[in-house]
Amino acid sequence: MALKLYARPGWGSAIVEYQFAFYGLAYQRIEVEDLFQSEKGRETVRPLNPLAQIPTLLMDDDTVLTESAAITLWLADRTGSDALVPAAGSPERADFLRWLIFLVANIYPCFTFADDPARFVEPEAARKLFRAAVDAHEQRLWQHVEVASGEPWFLGGRLSAIDAYLAVMTRWRPGIGWFQAHAPRLWAAGERFAALPGVDRAAAANQDPLLD
Repeated sequence: MALKLYARPGWGSAIVEYQFAFYGLAYQRIEVEDLFQSEKGRETVRPLNPLAQIPTLLMDDDTVLTESAAITLWLADRTGSDALVPAAGSPERADFLRWLIFLVANIYPCFTFADDPARFVEPEAARKLFRAAVDAHEQRLWQHVEVASGEPWFLGGRLSAIDAYLAVMTRWRPGIGWFQAHAPRLWAAGERFAALPGVDRAAAANQDPLLD
């Protein structure tokens, strides 16, 4: 049974797709309709993931794996490679783990809250203020990441899965122009990762024009 990844162009599943492409792993891509707009899309994922979120990965033993960071670490184990996840004891390991979890625990929730404020804020008049406050908080968080970034990759001399995250997330709010102006190292690292052989094809397939 092939690995099955529930995905949508330009969404968080792209982070995982870029890593599949980097490793050269085969998988079956199951495209999901807009999870905010489509009940059919939610029902496609919900039997495997009660939160109806992507990425959701159905493994070849029928085990379900969710959460992009968990899939990132699992892929490194699956391939036996430290190319994207620094090995235990390596000098970059601590920084990698710190900033991987920072991205998923601090920045990623900003999209959970602000993509559809109606899920969290009842008065319609308050939703714009709520989203603006979350977006401003997100920009402050990105500034912390920019300060920590090395060159040419986030960890400096070696690439990692964090660069795969950047390749996708720097196309989300606050937008490409903001990253180019205010977080140029993050933008450049993400662009380098998206241009890697093999990854470039996955990146082209994940360019959602609504997110650019």
